[in-house]
Amino acid sequence: MKPAVRGEIDGLETFWQEAEPRTPAPVLYVHGVPTHGDEWLPFLERIGGVAPDLPGFGRSAKPPGFRYSIEGYRHFLRAFVDERGLERFSMVVHDWGAVGLALAQAVPERVERLVVINAVPFLPGYRWHRIARLWRTPVVGELMMGFTFKSSLRLISRESNATPGPMPKEFIDMVWSHFDQGTMRAILRLYRSAPPDVLEAAGAGLGDLRAPALVLWGAEDPYLPAEFAHAYADALGGDTTVEVLTDAGHWPWLDRPDAVDTVAGFLGASRR
Repeated sequence: MKPAVRGEIDGLETFWQEAEPRTPAPVLYVHGVPTHGDEWLPFLERIGGVAPDLPGFGRSAKPPGFRYSIEGYRHFLRAFVDERGLERFSMVVHDWGAVGLALAQAVPERVERLVVINAVPFLPGYRWHRIARLWRTPVVGELMMGFTFKSSLRLISRESNATPGPMPKEFIDMVWSHFDQGTMRAILRLYRSAPPDVLEAAGAGLGDLRAPALVLWGAEDPYLPAEFAHAYADALGGDTTVEVLTDAGHWPWLDRPDAVDTVAGFLGASRR
């Protein structure tokens, strides 16, 4: 693995992880909340590709004036792939990395293959989970963030994985290393920008995505029920395979490391 790369994307200081591609098309990985590009290290080591820290997360800039919304991140990711010269790419998204699907719907002809892992549903019928509802509530969300410490993050994480929790120490350390006020602000604004009707509207063009797709889902996700794995498959316009992994939670590859090989096989990664 190379050290994290720093550059300017659309006027914002941006960091990303990058590894030599082992796939026919380079892979763009889009992380969710509350992580950053480092969550993709097991995939980068096996498959290669590029994994940016989105604005508001990790080491990238966290300006108050950025649009922490689906549209704001769609605009940023379009700038990222253009400035990095990714004319054609595969995409892997997780959790709020679903914002990558907004980019994919804008440029479907550039998407080679698509992997959706326990992603926020840009679909009808989803209602936010308990923690998200609190974050979406003014004052309550700010108080929750203000009283989030590494110990409480570790405690909350106990429900996130299928393996008896909490989440692995390395994972908690990774999240906490960049969980500052800028990230807290980004999370609150992102969730508050997306009531159910906005989520549904954001997936209106999923049927136009004709690229082969893999929907990979941890069956024991307490936030995003596995029924939405099948709903995504029904909504996507290309040949789509669904794999629901037993004994796996919201970050399924942490419970089931074989998930990395599943994704690699689908994307056409070679071992070198």
